[in-house]
Amino acid sequence: MRRGSPSNAVFFFEEPVAGTEPDESDGWVQASRLLTGFGSHRVVDYIANRRFSSYMQPIVQLSGAPIGYEMLLRPLPEQPPFRPSQLFEAAREAGLHSFLDREARNSAIRVASRQLPAGVKKFINFLPSSIYRPDQCLQQTFERIIMSGMDPADFVFEVVETERMDDVKHLNKVFAAYRNMGIRLAMDDLGDEFATVEAMEQLQPDYIKLDRKWVAGCDADADKQRRIEDVLERASRFHGVVLAEGVEREEEWRYLREAGVPLMQGYLFGPPSPVPMPVRFERTASTVSV
Repeated sequence: MRRGSPSNAVFFFEEPVAGTEPDESDGWVQASRLLTGFGSHRVVDYIANRRFSSYMQPIVQLSGAPIGYEMLLRPLPEQPPFRPSQLFEAAREAGLHSFLDREARNSAIRVASRQLPAGVKKFINFLPSSIYRPDQCLQQTFERIIMSGMDPADFVFEVVETERMDDVKHLNKVFAAYRNMGIRLAMDDLGDEFATVEAMEQLQPDYIKLDRKWVAGCDADADKQRRIEDVLERASRFHGVVLAEGVEREEEWRYLREAGVPLMQGYLFGPPSPVPMPVRFERTASTVSV
């Protein structure tokens, strides 16, 4: 997930150069014409008419073999591109962010049921603040998974850090509700303001994601290496699986492999796509239990 854009801007997306992952500012240009018409009625139209779908980006083992995919919100081909975080912000201002969050989860489940086989992990993002009563709010999500003929154990739900939410007590309730359904949890964007190492230790997610800011250039940055090693050590205390996102270069892959990071995600292996694509980068290496 990419963050850090001005709160009063909406962006179009231009395709990045092949083989690179979009940075905070890469490929995005302000589109005031979209902002002008992006009032509550426009948000309602996007949500009610499901003018979005889910793309899949591979999550791989050390060998490059995929173990799962992160489901990422994207506009339908005929729609003007948008930054998902900005759509959610507009939905929040219109009082519709809970509804959009639910519809985004439903979209991810629909696409996963059509495109991904059993046994493949499906990583889906969620907004903790949209789940005000976990036992009730998540029941529909669970029922959709079951009705689609999929195993809840194949799903991993990721906390979205954009909200800068620090209510760990509420998150514990959300995590408990998901776990009671057999679903696994991930903490996304570790190292930013909300998703701190301390919160990780309290919540003990099944997967811990290393943000790209710690991964980019980690092969030549001693400070980043110390941070990665610290996260690996802390995660080992509760058997959490560390996943590095934003891996673009073979040198980063090599360092992360040697450091003991078992799972990776990034443009080195493949961009988000509407259907699962062959992984670009594969090497012979041991597998990991996930």
